[in-house]
Amino acid sequence: MSHGTVFVIDDDAQVREGMSRLLRLAGRQVVACASAQEFIDLLPVTGIGCILLDVTMPGMSGLQLHQTLLERDVDLPVIYLTGQGSVPLSVRAMKQGALDFLEKPVEAELLFPIIDQAQARHRQQRESLQRVVEIRRRLSELSPREREVMERVIIGRMNKQIAGDLGISEKTVKAHRGRVMAKIGVRSVAELVKLCDELGIARQPPLRKPRSPDGV
Repeated sequence: MSHGTVFVIDDDAQVREGMSRLLRLAGRQVVACASAQEFIDLLPVTGIGCILLDVTMPGMSGLQLHQTLLERDVDLPVIYLTGQGSVPLSVRAMKQGALDFLEKPVEAELLFPIIDQAQARHRQQRESLQRVVEIRRRLSELSPREREVMERVIIGRMNKQIAGDLGISEKTVKAHRGRVMAKIGVRSVAELVKLCDELGIARQPPLRKPRSPDGV
């Protein structure tokens, strides 16, 4: 599995260049920025990666940049580097979702495993997001009647009960139910329920509908 990009953001040229050189020698892809604004100008960024972020920088600080990234839904994991570590700073950083808070100079033996952890987390987040997007696409392809059937299946209604709710035959319910499973790509009701829970689809008893004259 290939490594992602490490974004090194530090106003200290010596630290920035030394860290970048260390990472490149280890075969890592690096993008170095001398300020928070320089990184912001790169947005949006694609692919897997993480950020090595200096806490105290002129202008926008590392903590302020991190908050800006959160507001913009930039999901790159952040690892803080600081030469002026303090408990309040580290607590605030962790509350903002930082993966770790390290004091300079940091040894490669400590840094590389944390970078690997950050990029593995980012990869997992991206894969989960792509999965959710794909499932939502499949759900959008359900017809209104298929959606009604699905909403009743996930709360445990039997085919006969669903038929009564919607004023259609059990045979029609079975056909709709089969198409729902095929379109979403699940083999069991348990899988369907799990996916709906993950997507936040409420499992509440739908209102009973009057019998449809055409039975569709």
